[in-house]
Amino acid sequence: MEEIRKYPVGMQTFSKIREGNYVYVDKTKYIVQMLENGSQYVFLSRPRRFGKSLFVSTLQAYYEGRKELFEGLALGDYEKNWVKRPVLHFDMSTAKHMDPAGLVNELEGKLCQLENIYGTEDWAKGTNQRLECLVKRAYAQTGQKVVLLIDEYDAPLLDVVHEKENLKPLRQIMQNFYSPIKYLDPWLEFTFITGITKFSQLSIFSEINNLDNISMFDQYSAICGISKTELLTEMKPDVEILAKALGKTFDETVEELKNSYDGYHFSENSEDVFNPFSLVKALRSQKVAAYWFSSGTPSYLIKTLQKYHVGILDIEKKSASVDDFDVSPEQMTSAVPLLYQSGYLTIKKYNPILQSFQLDYPNKEVRLGMVKSLAPNYLSPIQMDNNGFIFEFLEQLYDGTMDGALQKMQAYLASISNRLSNKNEKDFQTVFYLIFNLLGAYIKVEEDSAIGRADAVLHMPDTIYVMELKYDKSADEALQQIDDKGYLIPYSADGKRLVKVGVNYDSDKRTIGEWKIVEC
Repeated sequence: MEEIRKYPVGMQTFSKIREGNYVYVDKTKYIVQMLENGSQYVFLSRPRRFGKSLFVSTLQAYYEGRKELFEGLALGDYEKNWVKRPVLHFDMSTAKHMDPAGLVNELEGKLCQLENIYGTEDWAKGTNQRLECLVKRAYAQTGQKVVLLIDEYDAPLLDVVHEKENLKPLRQIMQNFYSPIKYLDPWLEFTFITGITKFSQLSIFSEINNLDNISMFDQYSAICGISKTELLTEMKPDVEILAKALGKTFDETVEELKNSYDGYHFSENSEDVFNPFSLVKALRSQKVAAYWFSSGTPSYLIKTLQKYHVGILDIEKKSASVDDFDVSPEQMTSAVPLLYQSGYLTIKKYNPILQSFQLDYPNKEVRLGMVKSLAPNYLSPIQMDNNGFIFEFLEQLYDGTMDGALQKMQAYLASISNRLSNKNEKDFQTVFYLIFNLLGAYIKVEEDSAIGRADAVLHMPDTIYVMELKYDKSADEALQQIDDKGYLIPYSADGKRLVKVGVNYDSDKRTIGEWKIVEC
């Protein structure tokens, strides 16, 4: 059996990866770009678990002069004069879920650890003064300008992003802490800041008027995550092993990985970027599953969706200018900016004439994860009830009994109708959207994704079901539309049994009423 190489799942320390001979996809070329561009103050926004902290750790190792860690990498070939500089690294991920007093205490603790190295001055009392003192003392003691690394700067703020009153005092604390940075320019060599959101653009770093936000630069689109090129070159041996484990060809496996984890675009002409966390987990476990989404849906996201009354049908295929979706949370008038910056929506198309972007789910993993998170608002509040219905529906389909599957659906819809609001056509559409997306976790489902296609197409091993849904009309009308619009034509060459299904939803009974099934 071929051995899978060591992958650093969840590992964020560059030195540990390199010294432990873990697989490392070389991202040091982006540091070379920054050096060549003479970048001084850089801000990068990326979703959680996308490798921001690892990149910060890589920067720390470089500026600490650890030449041996970069052998064979782009930066190792580029740099000829290795200089050890003092690095002040603040990881703000430890400051989540805190009140103002707790946040101040956390900042003081981080400062204290660095003061044990560089010392302090009696005049430095507040966190801003202590940061200023640290930078100056580090410079004085080493004779080298200081590197300031701030990872996940917005972590203390995200949980209250939807709460204006609670957000304000925490934001003021962070703004005060970072306030000396502009003044400290003569003592700073380089400053790098990461986060998920863009509070930076409005208030927290407002005094840094030369902050270089590279988040939507084409040349940095793959600075975090795994590009398709990297997958097909540096990670190819392990994709081949995964293909054997899945019993698929290499190309089929790449396509499955692409459908599940690819699809992220962070600029107008972005490279295709895979979610690195899910991809690495899949390669290591030899199983394609929803790793990123199952690692936790942030509470702030669900609360923001509730605040702006976002329905499941309101999320997909959003057209927006960059000013609409890439703004500070303090300026948000909808949930779209947070959905984009958190990685639940991504750029799919750019229209240069209108200067507008189309946003959509990046991939199957995120779509299904969002559907599962929001489904209880429309279907059964108990997740197990939803799963039970999906499995029963699929069992009937695999037995070749569409009639039995629709009987299961009829009973299921009747059971939830009294608890939920599905009283109009939009609610009916939402319920069926959710059902077919939940089915999509187990079989191939095409759901209203193109002009000239039925409401749902279910691909079974030997049968393709083409379904048209009506609201307070008739099953015959649904079947007639399948014929009139030629919905069967795209599938006539597949060599599978074709079955058309007309279904009518009865608003009085609040479940499906009649259906007709016709084999072609």
